[in-house]
Amino acid sequence: MSILFTSGQIGGLHLPNRLVRSATAERMADENGRPRSQMLDLYRELARGGVGLIITGHMYVHPGGKAHPEMVGIYSDELIPGLAKVAAAVHQEGGRVVVQINHGGMQCSREAVQGTIAPSAIQVPYLEHAAREMTVEEVQQVIQAYAQAARRAQAAGFDGVQVHSAHGYLISQFLSPFVNQRQDQWGRDLAGRMRFLRAVCQAVRQQVGPDYPLLIKLGLADAVEGGLRLEEGLQVVAALESMGIHAVEISAGIGGGRSSSIRAGVRAEADEAYFRPWAQKARHVTRLPILLVGGLRSRRVMEDVLASGDADFVSLCRPLICEPDLPNRMRHGQQERSSCISANRCWADGPGDGIACKCPLQKAAVV
Repeated sequence: MSILFTSGQIGGLHLPNRLVRSATAERMADENGRPRSQMLDLYRELARGGVGLIITGHMYVHPGGKAHPEMVGIYSDELIPGLAKVAAAVHQEGGRVVVQINHGGMQCSREAVQGTIAPSAIQVPYLEHAAREMTVEEVQQVIQAYAQAARRAQAAGFDGVQVHSAHGYLISQFLSPFVNQRQDQWGRDLAGRMRFLRAVCQAVRQQVGPDYPLLIKLGLADAVEGGLRLEEGLQVVAALESMGIHAVEISAGIGGGRSSSIRAGVRAEADEAYFRPWAQKARHVTRLPILLVGGLRSRRVMEDVLASGDADFVSLCRPLICEPDLPNRMRHGQQERSSCISANRCWADGPGDGIACKCPLQKAAVV
């Protein structure tokens, strides 16, 4: 049997295989953050497709942290019934699903919020508007917002929570000296910049208990001058187990107006697994299961990543937008490589569309 289809475990969560659907913003919610029926259909299809674990698109923990329109919300108990339908849709198909919780901070769009906050006041060309510095009271409020969001995920029947600490969103901003120039306990040095993440994890644990699966998506380094350095990111990785984290997904931090986590035009095997060198370094400093995302397309590369021990799970984003049944097709020997051509044409063109592959593909030709 391929190593891809051996069982795995994250905390107390047993998974049937090593393929993970990495969090992907669906843009399938109404104006209040309630999931639309198309989101239920999306997750049913992914569960039927054979993926071992689904991580939902990021859900905003506070109205002021909504990153973009049509983002799913988890900021109020009134949203629990709608979220429970998502969890039930996956479970009815025999799948497992974890919620990614997030606050956009300085990266919230004009269409989503009236004003943005960040660890420190910041105005750079790639932001839609300047962000003001969070007060100490706001810091505490947002920490509790993460904790309450995790409680709601548990109450709705999800199998765990993933804290989003990558891609330049709020926790990523706290970790980064490019944004976080505070001189109080929430800044100054790396230990201070890590304090917000520690506090979030502690507050989450107080709400969901010690055993509920808790994952993190961590940006190991920024792509901006003066940002989080890889050496610092590895120090964060080394501390995650002490924070009660059960698994870490390796990604990038602040991109400076461009995505440092998504690369277009992944065609050859040599282009795949572009965060693998970071995962190899992370492996030296943590015992936690590592999820590797980033351009993985071919079965051979996925199997090599796992067999080498560089990662314990393979995370896929765009390939599962293109082919939600890719895991089953690989399992049955029908396909050796995703049809995804990494053209980045997945995102919604307009309201109500949701994510979808828009590339002209000949799937039958890819074997």
